[in-house]
Amino acid sequence: MKHISILVPKWAVLGSIEGPRQVFTEINKFVNSLGKPALFQVKLVGLTKETPAAGGKYTVFADELLQDIKKTDLIIIPALDGDMSKVLEANADFIPWIVDQHRGGAEVASLCIGAFMLAATGLLDGRSCATHWLVANDFKKMFPQVNLVEDKIITDENGLYSSGGAFSYLNLILYIVEKYVGRDIALFCAKAFQIEYARTSQSHFVMFRGQKDHEDAEIKQAQEFIEQNFKEKITIDQLATLLAVGRRNLERRFKKATSNTVVEYIQRVKIEAAKMSLESSRENVNEVMYNVGYTDTKAFRNTFKKITGLSPIEYRNKYQREAIMN
Repeated sequence: MKHISILVPKWAVLGSIEGPRQVFTEINKFVNSLGKPALFQVKLVGLTKETPAAGGKYTVFADELLQDIKKTDLIIIPALDGDMSKVLEANADFIPWIVDQHRGGAEVASLCIGAFMLAATGLLDGRSCATHWLVANDFKKMFPQVNLVEDKIITDENGLYSSGGAFSYLNLILYIVEKYVGRDIALFCAKAFQIEYARTSQSHFVMFRGQKDHEDAEIKQAQEFIEQNFKEKITIDQLATLLAVGRRNLERRFKKATSNTVVEYIQRVKIEAAKMSLESSRENVNEVMYNVGYTDTKAFRNTFKKITGLSPIEYRNKYQREAIMN
């Protein structure tokens, strides 16, 4: 039987505590109905018996206190909410315990923004990690030593797991279930909870909002120029002339400020505009392509799929408002 410790940090997202608990509990009920023993022992583990969650609106009651858990097989870090620096400080006592348990053989899984706590342990240094795309820039700044993979739903670094944004944590739970007790049980969970099985990317959910949380005024000017003129062909030399800076200086500063190269930023602005058109207009794919400044069909389709994980047609079929309404 696998011992599962679901942490109850201060300011956790309530659903990401209850969701995994319910999945593992339902598996136990299912195998019990077949006359077999339970597969998991699931405990909610807190620093105190009562912990505020969901911005203090609710209280979660722990089954066990942290110091009472001497050995566990899997630690689940739920999603967190609020100012991450303050949240991590409030939950600092979890960090050495997680590290000690991992050294003793425990695996660790972070759900969504819970990746900040897993990264704070240092266990992810030099390794890959996923989190919600909304906090990607903040994560990169706080943990530059971790390789953030923004498009992934799941990462597995030898038993250090992470999931992408929001309810994609359920895909990680299914992945772990399959790894621990087999595909048949994981498929049962997917059907019982109606979870899309084996989903691997969150790219098509990402909304590009521009990365302007920096102090480089000239780079912000370049970003605004790109966003206002995305229908045109924009070159790096053109931007360098506009700002009266050298090309290499511009490229270096742009990458440092936005975490994208100039070309990547231009592409992402154009593709975000294309996505909005595909969602809401009756324009065909070629019309959308021309309207965002592409003339090469193959280049547009390749760039669109690289950024979203879907072809333009697949994206339209999935997200067009008329299709949703009908």
